[in-house]
Amino acid sequence: MRQLVRTAPAALPAVLRGPLAMTAALATAVLVALGILHFHDSGLTGIDAALLPSIYGVEPPWRYVALVFDFGGEPVGSVILIALLSGVCWLVRRLRTAVLTVAGVVVTVAATTVLKPVVGRTIHGEFLSYPSGHTALATALALVIALLLTERFGLGRAAGMALVLGLALVAGVAMGWAEVALGAHYPTDALGGFCAALAAVPATARVLDRVADRL
Repeated sequence: MRQLVRTAPAALPAVLRGPLAMTAALATAVLVALGILHFHDSGLTGIDAALLPSIYGVEPPWRYVALVFDFGGEPVGSVILIALLSGVCWLVRRLRTAVLTVAGVVVTVAATTVLKPVVGRTIHGEFLSYPSGHTALATALALVIALLLTERFGLGRAAGMALVLGLALVAGVAMGWAEVALGAHYPTDALGGFCAALAAVPATARVLDRVADRL
């Protein structure tokens, strides 16, 4: 068992450790900066004022698309997605990535949950909104998939980073759009959730690798 754990493929590919550490640091800075900017301030200014009116209140069929994305971030939908991704990782013998699927999402969503009452930003006068947990969750799952593919196919640094940031951006934009369209979040809430995942998932993967290597 010890030999199996030691030789198991890393959750965070070595070629991406440095670049993702820098990306995580930048994402953390943006997450904190936006939190300070909107600390107990629910006004519609800046990016939010420019983007929200053109996104909020979409009509069918786009509203149905937004609801499908939103379901993926709800408890039932997220459990289904996490179980499916974790199951795929087990099937292809990527045990650490299977664990990261759960741990990365838990850490990411926990971070957004803790930050919401700290920042105190609300939407519709009562719902805590910054950062978006739905966007963070979708981005976290996309990051795990990208890390799995990078390790599985032995991608280099440039290709791996392009895949990681590309998938994360697609997932973050899709879920962020859905949350803004449905009136659940401001655009900067979605950006905050995206940054939370970029900060949390690589860090969780690195910790997981270190713990597994010491077993």
